[in-house]
Amino acid sequence: MGTVCSRRDIDFLLHEVLDVTSLVGRERYAMHDRVAFDAAIDLAFRLAEERLQPHASLADADEPHVVDGRVVQIAETGAALEALREAGFFAATVDEEQGGMQLPFVIGQACAAFFKGANVSTTGYLLLTRAAANLLEAHGTPDQKQRYMLAMNAGRFFGTMCLSEPDVGSSLADIRTRAMPRGDGTYAIRGNKMWISGGEHELSETIVHLVLAKLPDAPPGARGISLFIVPRHRLDGDGNPGEDNNVVLAGLNHKMGYRGITNCLLNFGESGETIGELVGEPHRGLAYMFHMMNEARIGVGLGATMLGYGGYLASLAYARERRQGRPLDGRDPHAPPIAIVEHPDVRRMLLQQKAYVEGGLALGLWCGLLVDEQKTAPEASARDHARRLLDILTPIAKAWPSEFCLEANKLAIQVLGGAGYTRDFRVERLYRDNRLNPIHEGTNGIQALDLLGRKAVMEEGACFDALGAEITAMTGQARDAGLDKEAQAVECAWDATSAAREATVQRMAQQGLAAALANATTFLHGFGHVVVTALWLRQAVVASRALPSASDGDADFYHGKVQAMRYMVRHELHLARAWLQATLTGDATVLETAAEWL
Repeated sequence: MGTVCSRRDIDFLLHEVLDVTSLVGRERYAMHDRVAFDAAIDLAFRLAEERLQPHASLADADEPHVVDGRVVQIAETGAALEALREAGFFAATVDEEQGGMQLPFVIGQACAAFFKGANVSTTGYLLLTRAAANLLEAHGTPDQKQRYMLAMNAGRFFGTMCLSEPDVGSSLADIRTRAMPRGDGTYAIRGNKMWISGGEHELSETIVHLVLAKLPDAPPGARGISLFIVPRHRLDGDGNPGEDNNVVLAGLNHKMGYRGITNCLLNFGESGETIGELVGEPHRGLAYMFHMMNEARIGVGLGATMLGYGGYLASLAYARERRQGRPLDGRDPHAPPIAIVEHPDVRRMLLQQKAYVEGGLALGLWCGLLVDEQKTAPEASARDHARRLLDILTPIAKAWPSEFCLEANKLAIQVLGGAGYTRDFRVERLYRDNRLNPIHEGTNGIQALDLLGRKAVMEEGACFDALGAEITAMTGQARDAGLDKEAQAVECAWDATSAAREATVQRMAQQGLAAALANATTFLHGFGHVVVTALWLRQAVVASRALPSASDGDADFYHGKVQAMRYMVRHELHLARAWLQATLTGDATVLETAAEWL
């Protein structure tokens, strides 16, 4: 099974549920087959277990710190990243001609799942670099791609995103960093950026910062934001890092989790001129950055899932080994204690964790496949359908796992009892790591506003309807497999979701945004629960059909899938309907609460 993730679960989702091998029929992936996909995943699994997980606790305890103006961190971090670089994972999904393996995005997601679950901090350096390189691939000039992106693909240069500022968090319209034209096509960047993960270190030849700033003629608000490449070092004529570019570390933030990756306050242009290059067109930087952030948001959700998954596996192993107490129906004091997994409430907590983390993994990998569909499906209609699904699923893919897989981490600690609250067991660290995920890359509250205020109503509801068609297909398959009651429960929950959406549309027109979006977060919780329960139906259909011919080991696996689906339907789906009710009725409790009353 492993301690990071169930390899069997990954295979089940990729091959039995999503049928990713069918992608090799497309020109982009024709050089691959299932053997190649499995080889990449096997390598990722091995690197996660051997190179990433062993130093996760050490990096947490001995976090990066500054000595004589330079960041120092444990040697194991750099060694693990070098192993990932040598294995080609900095460019796993990149075109071969650009130095990559040209794997499907969904296979890259599966590999990243192992890395995140093993050591989310060290993996952060790789995934930030990948997202920054993807942005340059989409919006950079050929020269920028040649000088920066190819070196990032090779793992020579690392990347960051620089959005927030000391007094500006999510309200990017208020950023103060400025870019002044230098007369030669470059810009002098001046300002401060805060909360920059991977912003300063000695792990790569240089760091390519993607910085949001405003030009002198910028229109007010978010429409005036531009995007700039600001390298830590200026490149020489051969594309190698040369003189310092005056990107200065002003300090490290010390967080409760993700402690193994640097998180920085950076100053630009205060100790000398900091030179940047414009990416794309002026004043379109926020749209470009969202190319990076939307991918990062799916990645954040996957990371939250895997941190929850690791806690689930750790608490499951503990519950099977820890012996305490006796059966409720047979409290013979002379009988030996039983494994705590035999106690009903412990099984409840483990089943709840399983439902959350395996449901979150199904969501993350489905989104990965949709990225491939959007890029490579032969029919334009299929590509457009995938785009609409990704539009509406992205806020859920980020926020639902970071809310409920964090809850799984809490349950893991509870299974271990007092031991889980100590640093002797990794469930304590996994909880602290996961607590960041509801905050970064757009808080869960922002994801809720995006979902209900934009995605659920955009294109006259076309994105919402695309997802509805998928859920209808899933419930239809469940009925064909004899899961009629469960299918009906999901259908009723989706009807409640649709009614809440319709009420929002009317409320927007009649009462305005504040009234319509006051309960956006509870809507997101309910919407996410319905989607994940539908994905559990899909898993249960595959499992129930495989059971009659399954071996003993596989039978246990498939029974577990069916039972976790039943748990979601019977114990969780009613919560979705309750959360959706506030949006349906337009409950005004929050709006009617004066700030002075709090």
